[in-house]
Amino acid sequence: MLARGIRQGMLAAALGLGVAAGALAQVPPLAAEVLAYDGLHQAAWQGDLPKLKALIASGANLDARDPRGRTPLHMAAHARQREAIRLLARAGAQLDLLEDDRYDAVTIAAVADDTATLSLLLSLGASAGQTTSRYDGTALIAAAHLGHDEVVRRLIAAGAPLDHVNNLHWTAVIESIVLGDGGPRHQRTLAALVDAGASLKLTDRQGNTPLQLAKARGYTAMVKLLETPRAR
Repeated sequence: MLARGIRQGMLAAALGLGVAAGALAQVPPLAAEVLAYDGLHQAAWQGDLPKLKALIASGANLDARDPRGRTPLHMAAHARQREAIRLLARAGAQLDLLEDDRYDAVTIAAVADDTATLSLLLSLGASAGQTTSRYDGTALIAAAHLGHDEVVRRLIAAGAPLDHVNNLHWTAVIESIVLGDGGPRHQRTLAALVDAGASLKLTDRQGNTPLQLAKARGYTAMVKLLETPRAR
């Protein structure tokens, strides 16, 4: 009866809030937007370092916003232009600004499974713990949802909050289960969170624990992990 109730709740989430969370609301620049860019946004997207240097030297606004609130640094993160990120950061661009959908560069890299860009941003001083997105989540929750296990490990090492609860009432642990596929990457994601000391007692809005959620979905490897002594 409990398993059936959990499954029904998860089905409702998949048909409603879960789909929204799955979409993540993160919108990379569209082709038409890219064509319309000029100045720092264009140079950052293209990784045009000479142009970036010239614009910086001329006093261009490093944190200028496009129509969606994205800065040149956001553009460089989307485009994986790491040298552009480094140049902008050293020139004084703010690393933790949120665009209109409330994503920062760290979450952009985390969602893209771009460990190299993420590591660079963190090394430059970007925060691993901002509350981001319309779901009041974090980069760690987004990465756990997607099973980006190496990203999860790097965010944990950088001090990301393990037990942040988003406005769907889900933690990174819960998202790795209810929005995951139970496969190897989500298993490694959950293991990283467990090993780091993430709470396994926090529940979803219906009061279901991570263990109950994993059992309801038939994720036997996750169930085994959650029942091991290290998870207690």
